[in-house]
Amino acid sequence: MRAVSRWLAVGLACIGLSGIDAAYAADPYPVRPIRWIVPYPPGGATDLITRLVGQWLSEKLGQPVVVENRPGGGTNIGVQAVVNSPPDGYTLLLVASTNAINVTLYEQLPFNFLRDIAPVAGLGTLPLVLEVNPSVPARTVAEFIGYAKANPGKVNMGSFGAATISHLGIELLQVRSGAKFVHVPYRGGAPLVTGMLGGDVQGGIDALPSSLPHIQRGALRALGLTMRSALLPDVPAIADTLPGYEVRTWMGLGVPAGTPADIIEKLNREVTAGLADPGIKAKLAQVAVTTMPLSAAAFGAMVAAETEKWAKVIKASGIKPE
Repeated sequence: MRAVSRWLAVGLACIGLSGIDAAYAADPYPVRPIRWIVPYPPGGATDLITRLVGQWLSEKLGQPVVVENRPGGGTNIGVQAVVNSPPDGYTLLLVASTNAINVTLYEQLPFNFLRDIAPVAGLGTLPLVLEVNPSVPARTVAEFIGYAKANPGKVNMGSFGAATISHLGIELLQVRSGAKFVHVPYRGGAPLVTGMLGGDVQGGIDALPSSLPHIQRGALRALGLTMRSALLPDVPAIADTLPGYEVRTWMGLGVPAGTPADIIEKLNREVTAGLADPGIKAKLAQVAVTTMPLSAAAFGAMVAAETEKWAKVIKASGIKPE
């Protein structure tokens, strides 16, 4: 497509039309609405970020960016929908930590994530929070570990999905502390919060944005964060109690492999501009998200590194899909 654009530019110049944007004439992308598939239920942190950045893209690209939630199959249903879509820039994927985990977790998938999804841009990182229902007699990470050890096999811990970064955070908590929990997987952050509020599980590990309002009003009690946040300045990092506890959750943008490079570059340029916008940065900060502007190549390298890191954890712990 670049060659076509250069060819058209030369032709236009030859007939005295140098004032026309030749590249735009050759490649007017986008000319119709864009679908952004989010492989999670509505209401979670990923949904919040996608809709905010999606609105920015709608305004800058001049076409609606329609967010479509496709939960299920540990995010694999949504990924499959994108893999099966034409590589033309009109179907986007919200890429997240879970996708790097699934590469190793599932022995057989109808796609190869690293091969079939092309990286476009980084979006952001956010802390996970270890929290409990206020009925639990623990106010610190150390007290909660002691409570679990005193009640082996009786403390239920929820995650926002089997083998998600939330689940792996629970597994790592067990490894580092020696405590044992009963893992209860939910289908997304919103259902997890509902379970904790209702006391169906005593605690859980969730993305901070979806739990923050409930923590602030005292309906849930935050014990520790995977990374410190200005929104909860009095809540320490879990690593302060358990050295070596490192869990990172992140989000980015992907498209079907084979999408033209100029479309990827255009999407990256607009997303990066959006992440630099003071208004968007402020709104993301309100939900504990730190922007993560990356080139397509840098985002791809990060996903590959995260895939390798979690492969070691999954193989060592023997985690299987549920």
